[in-house]
Amino acid sequence: MTILTTPRLVLRPFDPSDAEDLFAVFGNPTAMRYWSTLPHASVADTARMIDRTLAGDPGSHAEFAIEHEGKVIGKVGLWQMPEIGYILHPDYWRRGFATEAVQAVIAHGFETLGLDRITADVDPDNAASLAMLTKLGFVITGQAKNTIEICGKWFDSIYLELLAPDR
Repeated sequence: MTILTTPRLVLRPFDPSDAEDLFAVFGNPTAMRYWSTLPHASVADTARMIDRTLAGDPGSHAEFAIEHEGKVIGKVGLWQMPEIGYILHPDYWRRGFATEAVQAVIAHGFETLGLDRITADVDPDNAASLAMLTKLGFVITGQAKNTIEICGKWFDSIYLELLAPDR
């Protein structure tokens, strides 16, 4: 059971008791604006997401609840190795929490998991994520139209990559 700590955060495995806190994120339309699914309609939807994560093959993902001062405020991790993803409750935006969590997962991916690269798929309209990933050294490797469909509406993708420091 891997737990990552940063100056302000604990990144830890999900627990079924996280459903309420995570529903505050995954049920929030503002937080979910650039996510690949619709907001969750109920705590039960979020509980099922947690159950799927816990039941998944640990070799295919390294996902963490983001805990700040005892409260789960989001999710970060590597899924479909080596793609990184993250989401925070809007109350915690623009305070450096996403950067702090992503940096910890990047270090874990390279140093512990031995990844040679980490990728990201970002909606072109998500300027904050693009700026943060670029600041962390990610470079754009491509883009594509109509990559994700949500309720009949298509969204585009910008692809980014960060190579391991020894490459």
